[in-house]
Amino acid sequence: MLKPGQPAPDFELPDADMEPVALSSFRGQRHVVLLFYPKDGTPSCTLEVTDFSDHDQEFARRDCVLIGVNREDCLKHADFRDEHGIALSLLSDVEGVVCKRYGVWQAKEVDGQKRYGVVRSTFVIDKAGTLRHALYDVTPRGHAAEVLRLVQAL
Repeated sequence: MLKPGQPAPDFELPDADMEPVALSSFRGQRHVVLLFYPKDGTPSCTLEVTDFSDHDQEFARRDCVLIGVNREDCLKHADFRDEHGIALSLLSDVEGVVCKRYGVWQAKEVDGQKRYGVVRSTFVIDKAGTLRHALYDVTPRGHAAEVLRLVQAL
């Protein structure tokens, strides 16, 4: 798992419109809140992503961009975004490379069976590309407000 103070692992992934987004493109310009969530459209994931989206302007006033990542494809992200009016970029990591790099692809015990999945996690990355906060296994309710407080302290 990643720790605060480490350089954030760089990546480039397609967004819901199939346009490439590189983490390095924000370096020196904006802070980044990178949230990994398991699946588009589930109640908890919808709550989390729409809550961040509802606070999009508050994050933007603090020179911060919001990016969501999971393993679903661009078309599912586009449908999810359009259905819920989501303002943040949703990136597709179908192969799971970035999920593994950030340590969010983990084994879970479900009904007595070991299965792998994305652990809901959030990373706050400063303008220099350094991890300031690495929050694993977060609770969706109220999480956006908690992360906004962390960004305000940058």
